[in-house]
Amino acid sequence: MSHELPKAYNPGAIESRWAEYWVAEKLFHVNTPESAENVFDLLLPPPNVTGRLHMGHMLNQTEMDIIIRWKRMSGFTTLWLPGTDHAGIATQMMVERQLATEGKKRQELGREKFIERVWEWKGHYGGAILDQMKRLGASVDWDREYFTMDENLSRAVREVFVRLYEQGLIYRGNYIVNWCPRCVTAISDLEVVHEETQGKLYEIKYPIVGSKDSITVATTRPETMLGDTAVAVNPNDERYKHLIGRVAKLPLMDREIPIIADDWANPEFGTGAVKVTPAHDPNDFAIGQRHHLPQINIMDEYARMNENAGPYAGLDRFAARTKIVEDLEAQHLLVRVKDHMLSIGKCDRCKTIVEPRLSTQWFVKIAPLAKRAIEVVDKGYIKFTPDNYKTIYLNWMNNIYDWCISRQLWWGHRIPAWHCADCKQHTVARTTPTKCAHCGSANIEQDTDVLDTWFSSALLPFTTFGWPDKTKDLEVFYPTSLLVTGFDILFFWVARMIMMGTWFMGDEDKLDTSTQAGQKKLAESVPFREVYIHALVRDADRQKMSKTKGNVLDPIEIIERFGTDAVRFTLASMAAPGTDIAFNEDRTEGYRAFANKIWNAARFIFMNVDRAQESGAWSLSQFDASATPKPSTLEDRWILSRFHSVTQQVDESLNNYRFDEAANAIYRFFWNEFCDWYIEIVKLRLNAGDSDTDKATTRAALDFTLHIFEGSLRLLSPFMPFITEEIWNAIYDGKPPKKSIALAEYPKPSPEAVSDHAAEEEMSLLQALIVDVRTIRAEMKIENKQKTPIEVHASNGNRIERVFQANLNSIHKLANVEQVGFTSTSLSNAAGTRVSPNYEVRVVYEQKIDVAAERERLTKELKKLETEMTNAQRQLSNEQFMAKAPEKVVEGIKRRSGELAGLLEKIQRALADLDDQG
Repeated sequence: MSHELPKAYNPGAIESRWAEYWVAEKLFHVNTPESAENVFDLLLPPPNVTGRLHMGHMLNQTEMDIIIRWKRMSGFTTLWLPGTDHAGIATQMMVERQLATEGKKRQELGREKFIERVWEWKGHYGGAILDQMKRLGASVDWDREYFTMDENLSRAVREVFVRLYEQGLIYRGNYIVNWCPRCVTAISDLEVVHEETQGKLYEIKYPIVGSKDSITVATTRPETMLGDTAVAVNPNDERYKHLIGRVAKLPLMDREIPIIADDWANPEFGTGAVKVTPAHDPNDFAIGQRHHLPQINIMDEYARMNENAGPYAGLDRFAARTKIVEDLEAQHLLVRVKDHMLSIGKCDRCKTIVEPRLSTQWFVKIAPLAKRAIEVVDKGYIKFTPDNYKTIYLNWMNNIYDWCISRQLWWGHRIPAWHCADCKQHTVARTTPTKCAHCGSANIEQDTDVLDTWFSSALLPFTTFGWPDKTKDLEVFYPTSLLVTGFDILFFWVARMIMMGTWFMGDEDKLDTSTQAGQKKLAESVPFREVYIHALVRDADRQKMSKTKGNVLDPIEIIERFGTDAVRFTLASMAAPGTDIAFNEDRTEGYRAFANKIWNAARFIFMNVDRAQESGAWSLSQFDASATPKPSTLEDRWILSRFHSVTQQVDESLNNYRFDEAANAIYRFFWNEFCDWYIEIVKLRLNAGDSDTDKATTRAALDFTLHIFEGSLRLLSPFMPFITEEIWNAIYDGKPPKKSIALAEYPKPSPEAVSDHAAEEEMSLLQALIVDVRTIRAEMKIENKQKTPIEVHASNGNRIERVFQANLNSIHKLANVEQVGFTSTSLSNAAGTRVSPNYEVRVVYEQKIDVAAERERLTKELKKLETEMTNAQRQLSNEQFMAKAPEKVVEGIKRRSGELAGLLEKIQRALADLDDQG
C-alpha cells in the first residue's frame, strides 16, 4: 500500500468524486437477462419534475438504496428504475408564475406556445431533483431514466384510455371543481390556499310540507340555498328520525325538497341538519350521488347568480347573501346568526375566494378494477409491511368511488377524445381522427382537458418496460419485486397501480379468476410483490415538518455539514416499520463520529500494512478476502464468531425491513467490538518485533485484521456507500478485484460458519474483568500513567483462571495492570474489589480507603441487587407466570436468583467489614 488516507475524514472531498465515478462508469446499469430468475427490481416513486429533495425523499431513497445495494451485492440481477413525473398542476403553476413576471398570461400565448414554453422550462430546471439524487449516490440505472411525458409512455397512456373506453370503463359525467371567478378557470387543490377566517353560521327554518313543524338547518353559505335539493340528517340522530322521508319547503324559492338520512350529517355540528346543494359543494355532491338528487347550478363563471336563482339573478354571490339574509329575516325564517371560524379556500394566484362549481368531467368506472385489486391483496399475492396497511388499503378499496381523471389544464396528457359540433357525440381514438366516428362530420375538436397526473403514474410498473409491446424487459422485470413508498400516496398511487396492473397485465376483461389458470395469471399480474410503507420524518420534538412551523429540514444543507453517509445512517438507524422518525442532528453528529472512527481504524491498519511490507513481514499480494484465515487467538476466534453472528442478524433484519436493527447491529460491531476491543488487543501482535517468529505473529494478526475489516466494509457498504468505497479501494491500492465495493460480494451467513460460543463466553469474561479493573481504578482515582497489580479469585475454579492466564498480555495492556496474581481465597472483604458471579478482582493499591465512599458504593450495589432479587422471587412465586413462561426463561431466572444470593452475601460481608474499620 503506497499511499495513506488523509489524516482527517472529509466527506465533501470524496462523495462527489465517487458519485460522478458511479454514474460515468454506468456501474448500476443492467442489461436485460434471459429470464426473471434471481432478478430483484424496484421502481423509484417518480418525484415531480418541479421538485427539490426533502427529508421524505431522503428517507425513501435511503431505504431503497440500502435494499438494492444489499441485493446487488448478494448476487441478484438488480434494477432500480428512475424517472420524473410531469406533475401537470405544479409544473403549469411554475411556468404561469414565470410568465407573470414578464407581464404575460398563458391565454395570451395560446395552448401550443404555452406547452412549448413548459418544455423549455423543463429542459432548464426539470432535472434538479435527479441531479441531487446523483449527488447522493442513488444506485439507479440512469440509462433507463424516464419522464412521464416521453413519447413511448404517452402512447401507452392513450392506449390505456382507449381500451378502458372501449370496455365501457371510461365515461363522462358531472363533478365539482374549484373555480376561481376572477381567473375564470377551474383550479386544482394545490392551487387553493386555505385561511382561517372569522365567518358566520346561519340557522334557517325550512317548513315541513303538510305540517306546522319546521326543521332548522345550519349553513355558512346561505346564498347557495337557492340550489338546495334536499335536507340531510344523520340516521342515528333521535331528534330527526321522525322527519326522515318527509318533505320540506325551500324558503324564498317555494320548491319542495326531501329530508334524507345520510351519515355525512354530523349531529354535533350546528343543528345537526344540513342543507344539500349538490352543484355547489363537493360533500353535497357526493350526498347527491348517493341519493340521486338533482343538481341545480345557481351561479355563472363569474360567481354571479344566474337564471336558476330566481329574483336574485344578476347579483354577485356576496350581494346575494346579504339580500337573502334580509329576506329570511323579514319572513321570520332566520333563527339566529353565530360567529364561526371558517377555513376559506382562496385562489393562490389572485387570492379570490374559490367557489365549488359543477362541471362535466371524465371518469373511470372503478368497480371491476377494484375487485381484482382487492382480491390480489386478500389472497396474499401482494404483501404489505407494516401489516396494518393491508387493512387500511382493503377498507378504502371496499368503499371506493369512481375516479375523476380529467383536469382543466394545458400541461399533461391530453384526453384522446374529439367532440363533434354537429351531432354532439365524441370520438375516442388512438390517433387524431379526421372526422366524427358517429356522423362523419369533419367539424370536430379535441377535448381541452388533460388526464390526472396519477393516471399516467398508475401505469408505470408496466409502461416503463415497453407495454403495450410485448418486450423482453416486460417479460423479465414485471412484476417488480418491491415498492417502497409513503402512506400519503397509498390511495393516490399504490392502489391505482394495483388496479391498472392487475387489469392490463391480467388479460383485462377476459380474465376468469374462478379457474386455477386464472388465479395463476392474476398472481402474475400484480405490479409488485411487496409494498413497504415507510414512516414520516418529523423534527426532533416529533412535530410534523411544515413551512408554517419553520421546522423544515433541508437534507442537502445537513449533508453539507455532516456528509451523506452520516445522514443516511441516521435515517436507517431510526427506520423501524410503523414508527415515525424524530430526526435529531445530535444523532447525525454521532454517526459523523462513527465515520471518523472507521476512517481512523483504516489509517491504523494501513500504517501497519505499510510497515509490514517495508520490513518484509507481509505483502498485500498475500491478502485474499475470499479465504478466511485460521484464527490463532481468542480475540480472532471471538471477532470471527461475532462477524458471522452480525452478518446473520443484518440479513434477517433487512429481510424484515428492520433497517434500524441492521444499522445498529453493524454500528455496535464496528465501533464497540472491532474498534474498541479487537484492534486494541491485536495491537500487541502487530508490534511483536523483528524476529522471524515475531514477523509470523504480525503476518497472522495483520491478515486476520484486514480480513475482518474488509468484510465489515462490505457489510456496511449499503448503509454508508461513500466512505466504504474510498477505504475499500485504498485496501487494494486502487486496483480492487471489482470496479466498486457495490459490486463485491455481500457477507452472508453460511451453514459452515458456526458461531464459536466458547470464544464469545471467554471473551465476555475477559472484557468484564478489564472493565471492572478500569472502574475500580477510576473510583480509587489512580492516574492513568500508574500501573497497578491486581488479584483475581476465580469463583468457578480453574477454567476461568485459565482464560485469564492465557490472555495476560491483553489484561496488562487494556487494564493498565503491571501484574496479575491469582488466589484461592475470597477477596470480597478487601477494599478496591469488584465481585461478580464468576470472579472477584481487587486492585492492589496502597491508599487510605475512604470508608464512607466505599460504604455508599456498596450500599447502592446492595439495593440494586436486592431489587433484582425481589423481582426474580416474585416471578418464581407467580403460578400463572411459571405455567406460561418458556422453560429456558424459568431456568435463567432460577440461575440468576442463585447468583444474586451469593453476591448479596458477599456485599453484606464487605459492609460488615467496613463497619469494623469505622
